[in-house]
Amino acid sequence: MKRCFPKNDDAPFLTKYHDHEWGKLNLNENYLYEMMVLESFQSGLSWQLVLDKRENFRQAFAGFNVERVAKFTSNQRKQLLKNRGIIRNQRKIDAAINNARVMTKMHREGHQLCTVLTTLIPQPIVNHPQQFTDIPTQNRLSRNLAKEFKEIGFQFMGPVTTYSFLEAVGLINDHIEDCPFKYTTT
Repeated sequence: MKRCFPKNDDAPFLTKYHDHEWGKLNLNENYLYEMMVLESFQSGLSWQLVLDKRENFRQAFAGFNVERVAKFTSNQRKQLLKNRGIIRNQRKIDAAINNARVMTKMHREGHQLCTVLTTLIPQPIVNHPQQFTDIPTQNRLSRNLAKEFKEIGFQFMGPVTTYSFLEAVGLINDHIEDCPFKYTTT
């Protein structure tokens, strides 16, 4: 079976993510927040490292419950900085808390992140790369959305992270053309 990247028995979380999440549309607000957190923590690191720590992130960030994370106190922030189960980067931790607060503010004002996204991308974009190296790391859309994210108040969501985020939530499907998981929904 040909995947976008070879199955790796040493990286079961990566294979599971590829087969069942990457490129699959999921616009649940808490999932959007989860992917925003994980993608921003991945910046400069390997995705496999982040996925290996995903459950630790889930516990540290209150199950990726936006409303709960938005209420994190300075003591909870300090605990995150000491948590060896996650990536302990102060700027990324601060961005994760800030981004939850931004989403919560949006919700209070009657807006949803999924609506912002689907206004810009009404239908998922399906690209047709022939090999994994053909997949871009950013495009005009991700650069424009990164600017909009910055205006809204989101942090740590530059064009490359934003592009990866769009792939993660299924608004961009960059599975290679021969991948058997390209057109599956789960």
